[in-house]
Amino acid sequence: MKEAFVWLIKGRKGDLSEKFRALDGVSLEIHQGERVALLGLNGSGKSTLLKLISGVMHPDEGDIRTRGRIAGLIEVGAGFHPDLTGRDNVYLNGAILGMTKEEIDANFDSIVEFSEIADFIDTEVKFYSSGMYLRLAFAVAVHTDPEIFLVDEILAVGDEPFQKKCIRKIKELSERGKTLVVVSHDLDMVSRLCERGVVLEKGHVVKDGAIEDAVKHLRG
Repeated sequence: MKEAFVWLIKGRKGDLSEKFRALDGVSLEIHQGERVALLGLNGSGKSTLLKLISGVMHPDEGDIRTRGRIAGLIEVGAGFHPDLTGRDNVYLNGAILGMTKEEIDANFDSIVEFSEIADFIDTEVKFYSSGMYLRLAFAVAVHTDPEIFLVDEILAVGDEPFQKKCIRKIKELSERGKTLVVVSHDLDMVSRLCERGVVLEKGHVVKDGAIEDAVKHLRG
């Protein structure tokens, strides 16, 4: 049996007001090597759920348990300091994601090569476009060798050739037994990338099953 890598037990988060719950009574288990899409309309709670898994947010109630190194792309520029160069931010972001300096040193050239922004690696990132942020952030994240990889709509920022490159890398991670959790409105993309879909509606899980069934449910 595959080992459970993510557990969410009756977790909820609601800090906009006492009357609003971004998630309510969600119970979910994700196993090692699964490729899971979190689906739903805007405001359904899927991005909140991803942030809870990542540890960026904490639930008001319930438990979230994860096992293994987590890396992901949840917000463009998260974990980057605008006044530092791309080079310095590779070390900063890598450290935030749990890499040692020795690991970053060993992977630095590969990170820069993957990002395709070598000409700007010593430029302060406040001068980067959102697409350049994405390139560098994704390159760092995939080189942390995470057990759990999270992606939240972020691939929509990059150009199409780089998106395809990212998807190939994500598939490579999956083939190595890594766990993938994706939030995206691109139903065709998640259908190709994921095997399981969890549909959220107003903070509740309304469908959890094969990606084809989840997409069909969402499309109504």
